[in-house]
Amino acid sequence: MVPAFCICTNEMMSKWETLVSEDGSCELDVWPDLQILARDALSRTAFGSSFEEGKRIFELQKQMLLRTKAYRRTMEMEKGIQATLRAIIAKKKKAIQAGTAATDDLLGILIESNLNEMTESKNDKSFGMNIEDVINECKLFYFAGQETMSVLLVWTMILLSHHQEWQARAREEVRQVFEKAKPHMEGLNQLKILNMILHEVLRLYPPISMLDRATHKETKLGDFTLPAGVRVSIPILLLHHDHKIWGEDANEFKPERFAEGVSKGSKGHVAFLPFSWGPRICIGLNYSLLEAKVALAMVLQQFSFELSPSYTHAPCCIISTQPLHGARLILHKLWS
Repeated sequence: MVPAFCICTNEMMSKWETLVSEDGSCELDVWPDLQILARDALSRTAFGSSFEEGKRIFELQKQMLLRTKAYRRTMEMEKGIQATLRAIIAKKKKAIQAGTAATDDLLGILIESNLNEMTESKNDKSFGMNIEDVINECKLFYFAGQETMSVLLVWTMILLSHHQEWQARAREEVRQVFEKAKPHMEGLNQLKILNMILHEVLRLYPPISMLDRATHKETKLGDFTLPAGVRVSIPILLLHHDHKIWGEDANEFKPERFAEGVSKGSKGHVAFLPFSWGPRICIGLNYSLLEAKVALAMVLQQFSFELSPSYTHAPCCIISTQPLHGARLILHKLWS
């Protein structure tokens, strides 16, 4: 998936380069472009050759979120999403069964795995997923993946704009590992400083500020005994800023707290939950961190960036933790 991430990031930076003035700089709100980057990368990696149809699904989902009153139009959009996904899935399934499809995209992997499970169970309908299950999986990983990925990227660029010393350290690490080459898997695993930065961004600005869970049986939780059927809210944002866990500097940007890993950073507490935890941990964890490293490494190779005087800091929870007034930055092209 790394080549797909590189293609999408390169397209975004090519747009930025056209905006650069004679002095080598430009001012823009990077938030919309990072949303497009996350959408396009997920379209390519989720739907493979059908990524253009995948982008259409995202647009319909986005419009549905903005339309709370127009019921008829919302239902029409839902039908459009369903029809598009059914066509993509049917085409992919037919090609896999015929042995002519590549299964290196997320949808292909999902369908192939499901077909194998159903074959092994001798078509017992209690095993595997039906078409509705597959559609719902597609809608979920497409929406959730784009939403969490774009907010991770935007808060990282905002914080590195504010903390120039960490931006410089991350850029030097990227140069040492890749020089002028595109990111590759072996090198991405060597980006220790960038990894620390991403973890600290996820701590301060977790994509989802609160999780809800339900107990299906009586559960012992510390000194509490919770009966079956209880809904439990986990305030991720509060846990990530708890001074008892992270220290008196819990509200400060200090990536070095993760120099020896998450456990040492949180003093042994299970309190770092940007992707949840346990058996329900987000399956997109590694995907998100990988895409973030690729995108940020490429941006750091080509641009330095700082906060615009017109930037207004206003984190807001709109499904995810977003910058309410965008992310106006000043980009400076690094000429090689």
